[in-house]
Amino acid sequence: MKRIVQLSKNVINQIAAGEVIERPSSVVKEFVENSIDAGASKISIEISNECRNIRVADNGSGIHPDDIMLAFSKHATSKISSGEDLYNVKTMGFRGEALASIISVSKLTCITRTADFDYGTKVECENSEVRQTETGCAIGTIMEIRDLFYNLPARLKFLKSAKTEFAYINELMQSLALIRPEVSFELKNNGKTVLKTTGQKNPEQTVKEVFNEEVIAHMKPVLKTDKLSGLKISGFVSTPDYTRASKKDYYTYVNSRMVKCPIFQKSIDVAYKNLIGSKYPFVILNLEIPPEDVDVNVHPTKKEVRYKNPNQIFNFIHSSIDAALMNTVEKEYIQETVSVNNAEKPKFEYPKPDDIYVESGATITNVYSQNPKDKDKPTLAIIKEFPKREPVVAEQRKFITEIQQEKEELIIGQYKRTYILIEREEGLEIVDQHIADERYIYEQLKKSKNIDCQLLFISDVIEISPADRELLDTYKDKLAKFGYEIEFVSEKEVIFKKVPQLISKVPPKEILADILSTISGNIDNIEEQILITTACKAAVKANTYLNNFQMQEIIRNWRKCEKPFTCPHGRPISKVIEHKDIAKFFQRNK
Repeated sequence: MKRIVQLSKNVINQIAAGEVIERPSSVVKEFVENSIDAGASKISIEISNECRNIRVADNGSGIHPDDIMLAFSKHATSKISSGEDLYNVKTMGFRGEALASIISVSKLTCITRTADFDYGTKVECENSEVRQTETGCAIGTIMEIRDLFYNLPARLKFLKSAKTEFAYINELMQSLALIRPEVSFELKNNGKTVLKTTGQKNPEQTVKEVFNEEVIAHMKPVLKTDKLSGLKISGFVSTPDYTRASKKDYYTYVNSRMVKCPIFQKSIDVAYKNLIGSKYPFVILNLEIPPEDVDVNVHPTKKEVRYKNPNQIFNFIHSSIDAALMNTVEKEYIQETVSVNNAEKPKFEYPKPDDIYVESGATITNVYSQNPKDKDKPTLAIIKEFPKREPVVAEQRKFITEIQQEKEELIIGQYKRTYILIEREEGLEIVDQHIADERYIYEQLKKSKNIDCQLLFISDVIEISPADRELLDTYKDKLAKFGYEIEFVSEKEVIFKKVPQLISKVPPKEILADILSTISGNIDNIEEQILITTACKAAVKANTYLNNFQMQEIIRNWRKCEKPFTCPHGRPISKVIEHKDIAKFFQRNK
């Protein structure tokens, strides 16, 4: 074995660079995050030479001339000063490794100036050697590197094509722009602007600028705060009818830091379970958590985090998404007056009339009793029918008695004995009768503590294989919980003694085939699958004639569903063809 020797500074930095600087996008990430930490409101990124030349300019606070040499040293940073600070990290960077690693694998020029100086500082770095001179420049910092990995031929060979590497950079900048709506970003590739945001501090506007208006049109806002634990989550989640083929569009953040967190992803997946099938939603979510309750010093690229209480985080995220996906009733009626007596007087202060918002055309009277003797007896507003749910404060909503809409839908008819056609203000709605009915039955079964059963005095004797018998015997108790009582009459024969009343007319052989298919699949979610199977079997079938009363009942029940977008299998329930599209086809839009 050879003798132990001390490695040179440049080799040490190159080894560190292997962990921190994986590809060109890693360099962009470090530079841009430093710009954000410097308080920049405008950041420009220019890429050229097959992603090996990178220039990042910002209007941030700049670097003090006395600190510039130290900035390119190993483990030198302004973000933390002691070990305790690692448990209270509030900046994007904190390790002080990035710049030292970057100058070991590229040729770097830095031009920077702070507001306290009339002149700037220029630093040129190559092979970890740093030279400093004075120069004229604006307040802020420009980081420019050339020939990335010029001295690491092996790393250079592992880079993908220029198109692929820039795609990584573009995805990175999209993620950063979404979580920083207050910052104006501009990304150029070989002189062509690919991404540009205006920094208007408006998250919805930023989503439109990064993607398009179609994306934000299919998003529901998420906002939940738990003051006791210091947790807050905000952002957007897509409706179940707007899906993706992969988790590529999971934009998840912890304290505005991009993360790939298994707990975060699992909570999203569970919230969308039985809504979108095997597809994935589009989510943009930022979890704010006290810095002492999360460890960001886990991975070299800071993409992974650990929580002090992971179960609490999972439940908080899941419940927030689930609440956002709940159905908003299109029209609601409120009882004209509901008095709250002294015995039921709530502890909170009642909102003033100015705190209640409704659309123009709605009328509000008697928000508070005008009788001085009854000043402590608030009377809720008289609100007539208005087009959609408005943001009445949460406390006030608790004392509003909602009356479900009874107005019948304007049903045109049935198409192919499978789809219900409905005329709506915005267009023609097409509803799959089976899927809509299935969603309603499924939600009713989930709420039901006891499922009504039908006793079968005469049941077909069904032959089963030894493997099927073992499965049925294993899950016999779970099946009984959901209304399926079976009895083995021999080693190869079984009968149903009871079945859920909803499916009492379905042939037993058909029921058993579906049950066996269910319990031989995903055993981790067996109870849920049994409910889905029951709902599917009980729902009205496609190619079934329905009269107007039956169609009205299906639609009325479906409108009451908490999550009316898809069936439990994830299939979409309805499709609206807008009037403007129909008119455009018939050239009536002129």
